[in-house]
Amino acid sequence: MNKLFYLTIFLFLCLMPHAQEQNLLSGTYSAEELQRLLIPRDKWTPFPPLDDRQGWAVADTASLGVYTRYAESVLDYDWPTVPATLSLLIVRTGNRSEYQKISYRKRIVLANMILAELYENRGRFIDPIINGIWSICEESWWGSSAHLPQTDEYAGLMDVTQPYVDLYTGVTGGILAWADYFLGDRFDAVSPQIRKRIRHEVHSRMLQPLMTVHHGWMSKKPDGRAPNNWNPWICSNWITCALLLENDNAQRAKMIERALRTLDEFVNPYPPDGGCSEGPGYWGAAVGALYDNIALLNLATGDAFRYVYESEKFGNMCSFIYKVQISGHYAVNFADAGPRIGTAGALTYRIGRDIGDPALMRYAAWYGHPVGADFVRAHYARDFFDLFLPDAFEHSPSALPLPQDVWFPDLQVAIARDREGSEKGFFFAAKGGNNGESHNHNDIGSFIVYYDGRPLLIDVGNPKYTAMTFTDRRYELWNLCSDYHNLPTINGVTQHEGLDFRATGATFKKGKASTVFSLDMAGAYPAEAAVNSWKRSVTLNRGKNVTVRDVVDLQKAGSVVQHLMTCYPVKVAGAGRITIDYTDKDGATVPLTVRYDAGQMDVSIEKIKLETESDEGVRANWGDTLHRISLSVKSPKTRDSYTLVVEK
Repeated sequence: MNKLFYLTIFLFLCLMPHAQEQNLLSGTYSAEELQRLLIPRDKWTPFPPLDDRQGWAVADTASLGVYTRYAESVLDYDWPTVPATLSLLIVRTGNRSEYQKISYRKRIVLANMILAELYENRGRFIDPIINGIWSICEESWWGSSAHLPQTDEYAGLMDVTQPYVDLYTGVTGGILAWADYFLGDRFDAVSPQIRKRIRHEVHSRMLQPLMTVHHGWMSKKPDGRAPNNWNPWICSNWITCALLLENDNAQRAKMIERALRTLDEFVNPYPPDGGCSEGPGYWGAAVGALYDNIALLNLATGDAFRYVYESEKFGNMCSFIYKVQISGHYAVNFADAGPRIGTAGALTYRIGRDIGDPALMRYAAWYGHPVGADFVRAHYARDFFDLFLPDAFEHSPSALPLPQDVWFPDLQVAIARDREGSEKGFFFAAKGGNNGESHNHNDIGSFIVYYDGRPLLIDVGNPKYTAMTFTDRRYELWNLCSDYHNLPTINGVTQHEGLDFRATGATFKKGKASTVFSLDMAGAYPAEAAVNSWKRSVTLNRGKNVTVRDVVDLQKAGSVVQHLMTCYPVKVAGAGRITIDYTDKDGATVPLTVRYDAGQMDVSIEKIKLETESDEGVRANWGDTLHRISLSVKSPKTRDSYTLVVEK
């Protein structure tokens, strides 16, 4: 009996899905096993070489035509230098965009020219490509000026003696690696120095630092925060460069092994529910980039990493993107995510196909495969996968799944709508969690309300990134603070940032007639707020309204102000009624109402002025129509309750 028992346990552990394991990616193969599995570089053809015209004949000619027309329009592009003074703007004025305009543009032009030459194979783009490669190789810094250390030692300029890898160093290395793979023979016909230069620069700026220096994005921060999208995004380009440019197969395997261990620093702490704390706007750079790594490795090993697609956790990470969809191009946008989302349909379809998720495939097909040329190829390998995507994608059934109720218990985000599969009626999303999340806003307990798929009470979302955005001055930005979310200011105090400031007791109860999310958000406020408990419930009463009820217990009752954010004009329509001039999808104005206790609260309304460079991101999302509603409690009590009802 004992032998049978232990044998049963052994078999159970052996057959457990990989989702239950730590080190899903790095725990399967040793460096020696990886070396045996990896197809040698000189024999690896992930996509048809340039001279395989039969192979290129089945590529997506419509997309290649778009890229080629763009490349033709910049055939005489004069590859500019990036002046030191543009890099210095990051410390002089906080501006990063002027530097990025030049840096990004060069990479956009180069990436499109490579694709155009692959399409034509006529040689007319070879010299411009060589000029682009040479110009980029002569830059002092491949990354963004905003990613330079903000210290006196750097003071806005790169220390070329201490190379390190940021997002766009990785992006640049990936573009150069694919240029070498596809066009290397053409370069050699001009001069052997071109490929030699590519390898030297990628090795010294990227591969060597990644193998010898610990970068902060590789693992948890000192305060315990898990790695964000930088980790899989950079790793996807790291693996690309190792696979395509490293001649020594043993060293190549060691690079892949270290990259896999780095990726597991991202995957291991990721919540089992698959919730992306950075929001849906970052899903493509986070989970999408994680998939990029696995897809490349499967090409390079004969599918030795397909087991990852069977992981329950990985499946949850992938399905997150359609579960947070509100309607059309709107998605739940807590943290730095914007409210509008444009999903990469081809990438998402491939993910859905590989993990066997028909809903994700339908979602991807709904978005289709819009082709553009004038954007940074941050994930360049996707272009090549997409070019050879089977025609099944174009003819796949398409629909937004729009599930009725969604609960991410680890992320603590709740979602409910009136009817599954429909944009019609009321929708709410609300969140708990903590205020130390990646791209965090101080927003514990905040909620959003949409009606017929369009925003009513909103999360303002992301600013335009400047030097200030990711520094210790981050929370000087108004739209990151709780008093510009749908939250209360308690005794004149707003929520505080940090992992220690978190929700407690978050629950989610779904039913046929109503769905309720509740939490205690007192822990999000510092001690000076003098709050013992602040229990909030957000209820969708299907076909009727969204009701928000707060039950509070304060140590003192100095002042309480409830805030609501909307992107429409607002007016007080009578005692206890606020009217929001909501605009439906046809442009018609439909008054919606927020009811409150007029005997308990006074109302003030202000239009938010958008004046700074940071505010340009807000304006891009909402236009210049943001309003804040503030409901001030007339006679605060230490124990009280407040109710708001949103209805048509």
